[in-house]
Amino acid sequence: MEMDWNQALQESLSWLAVASLITIAAFAAAGTLAVRFTRWGSQFWQIAGPYLSPKHSWRPLLVFIVLLVLTLFSVRMNVLFSFWYNGFYSALQGLDQKAFWYFLGVFSILATIHVLRALFNYYVTQAFSIRWRVWLNDRMTADWMKGDAYYRGQFLAEPVDNPDQRIELDVNSFVTGSVSLALGAVSALVSLVAFTGILWGLSAPLEVGGVEIPRAMVFAVYIYVIIATWIAFRLGRPLIRLNFLNEKLTANFRYALMRLREYAENVAFYQGNDIERHTLLGRFSALISNVWALVYRSLKFDGFNLAISQVAVVFPFILQAPRFFSGAIKLGDVMQTSQAFGQVQDSLSFFRTSYDAFAQYRATLDRLTGFLDANEQARTLPRVTTHEQAKVLEIEGMQVLRPDGFRLLADLNLSLAPGQALLIKGPSGSGKTTLLRALAGLWPYAEGAVRRPGGNQALFLSQRPYLPLGDLRTAIAYPATSAPEDEERLKQALRQVNLAHLADRLDLSQDWTRILSVGEQQRLAFARVLFNRPQIVFLDESTSAMDEGLEHALYSLLRNEMRDAMLVSIGHRSTLSLFHTHRLELDGQGAWSLMEQQPALEANV
Repeated sequence: MEMDWNQALQESLSWLAVASLITIAAFAAAGTLAVRFTRWGSQFWQIAGPYLSPKHSWRPLLVFIVLLVLTLFSVRMNVLFSFWYNGFYSALQGLDQKAFWYFLGVFSILATIHVLRALFNYYVTQAFSIRWRVWLNDRMTADWMKGDAYYRGQFLAEPVDNPDQRIELDVNSFVTGSVSLALGAVSALVSLVAFTGILWGLSAPLEVGGVEIPRAMVFAVYIYVIIATWIAFRLGRPLIRLNFLNEKLTANFRYALMRLREYAENVAFYQGNDIERHTLLGRFSALISNVWALVYRSLKFDGFNLAISQVAVVFPFILQAPRFFSGAIKLGDVMQTSQAFGQVQDSLSFFRTSYDAFAQYRATLDRLTGFLDANEQARTLPRVTTHEQAKVLEIEGMQVLRPDGFRLLADLNLSLAPGQALLIKGPSGSGKTTLLRALAGLWPYAEGAVRRPGGNQALFLSQRPYLPLGDLRTAIAYPATSAPEDEERLKQALRQVNLAHLADRLDLSQDWTRILSVGEQQRLAFARVLFNRPQIVFLDESTSAMDEGLEHALYSLLRNEMRDAMLVSIGHRSTLSLFHTHRLELDGQGAWSLMEQQPALEANV
């Protein structure tokens, strides 16, 4: 019996080796065609192409080849176990004690190899997935930040929803889905070839309606699974849309929760608990409605698949029972037939049983490619032509429009030299802040040319300053990419803006936006200017939370400490005129007037 088992095993492995190579070649060819000529493939290549391309590195491809080899080895192990089942159960039926212990010894070897293979496969798969995720996260983040797409994307006709979720959650889903589905497909195809051969050898003719069907078992399992797969695809098609909506609605609900936390104080002052709760419940209800739709569709899809799988358990026993009871085959042949039938059925059913996973994967592809496309569209939106030039601000032919096309400002021309300051005034809605956005290159509904200092030599201070997460040292030096070591200068800047009580907390990491009042945040922004000492500073109502005395003191500080810096300010208080050499009046109808004035700087120091 051992000789028969060994001979059968050697023949099967030789046949399997050839079949595996053919299957892998076919899979690679089919995969290449799919990537190039199908929508799924083009979406996949748009996301992962730069990583898997040899121009980037050969390492990802080599590791993926290792994973394919491990997948082939896993199939070979299943073949070995299939023949082991045949020999073991035949030994039991024949009451052959020697063969029984022989096959138990073989099992211990196979089981050990199987465990080691599984652990090594797990490590390689996780290492490959983690490295891919790190690369893709970096790519998605860089693409979002490139060309100010993270800001300019809001001006698109259809802005992308929840970019934070697409970067964090969808990237992870894409990587895990790509690896598991690709290796699962390879395993299914190779197993199909291997166990079809085994089943072919065990199958016998079957007479149906007076017609004898040779190798009936093989034809039966193929017909059975193909019909079941067609029905399952029909049942599972709506899952693609439902999974896409599930991701979107979940992110919308989470965003509403985050926004309530961010504006908690404002909501509490307004006593807006009821309306906020109504908003949350509305978004949650939409999410739950979609979840129920998923549940009902999954009941149909999973129920059908479970029924098909349960019938497949007894199907081979029914077909082989007459031969077993007639003595034509042994118990081991029946058990191997059952296992081979199950493997073929599982392999053929891979795309059917994984339809839900493919549906989620398709939704992930749509969200990630939609994210990349939206970023590209945001970068192609028009913007003011900006040239970096030190120690000058020149504006030529500036046109500023509202999104609806209404002209706020027409043909603005002006220039500032080092030490000069411009105050922009006008009624609310006249386009003052919009003009600053255009000067920064952020507003897409503007045209003209601007020459100004770039990089860290130009700082924009908004009415609500931005304080990054991290320690206070980083918040003061922002947008510097590394924390400064000049601690005395940092403390001096804090003392100059009346924040001396923070000088000993430079290394404390906090969400400073929640700790400091708006007025303190605005003073911290002035400390940022004093520390970075840019050539030009744009201030948009940057002292709105201060009293006139403190505003006067901080503007005096800037004009004395940074005499060569240029200032461009927006403000409503008449006292600001004391610190500016030019005043630009906007009427919101396109007209403007520019006046020079004598600042009373020396009298107010």
